Amino acid sequence: MTRIPPLPRLVVLTDAAASARPLGETVAAAVDGGARAVVLREKHLSRSERAALAAELGALLRPVGGVLIVASDPGIAAAGVHLAATDLFPAGARGIVGRSCHSPAEVARAADEGCSYAFLSPVFATASKPGYGPAVGPAALSGHRIPVWALGGVDPNNAAVCVRAGAAGVAVMGAVMRAEDPAAVVAELCGAVGPLR
Repeated sequence: MTRIPPLPRLVVLTDAAASARPLGETVAAAVDGGARAVVLREKHLSRSERAALAAELGALLRPVGGVLIVASDPGIAAAGVHLAATDLFPAGARGIVGRSCHSPAEVARAADEGCSYAFLSPVFATASKPGYGPAVGPAALSGHRIPVWALGGVDPNNAAVCVRAGAAGVAVMGAVMRAEDPAAVVAELCGAVGPLR
């Protein structure tokens, strides 16, 4: 399993409930804006529905050399799996394996178990997950043994702060999913975080 940064600086996470349009359209617009990595969440769907959605999103990303990661299910075809903080590390994992973490100690545990990267959240206060907190702040993003992406309250106005603080990149859900123009928001984010790879 690779330990080098497996993802571009900007990662988009899906949230169909928050999306201002059908999820496939939102992701297509995000890809048009420059997104090259997507984490498919939608854990409320059946496995067959998630697999079909993964195939749809993968088809959007493939022509631009993008990466699709599926949350919590290593059995769905994708470049890798993104684990929740409490998910067990998958036996015989292949490809990219990342984990959601809520403290530097959890990032250290993710590194110990062999994760390729971690999302650390919430970096800033966030409306989508008010129960996770308090915000760890940008200072918590540096000094880790695996690459860390900042998640939680990240938008075009503060994304650069995260990268300057030591994050390998930013992971964004609400700012993209709720946007009337996801392509424009993604383009702003890409400009803020610098070269994507």
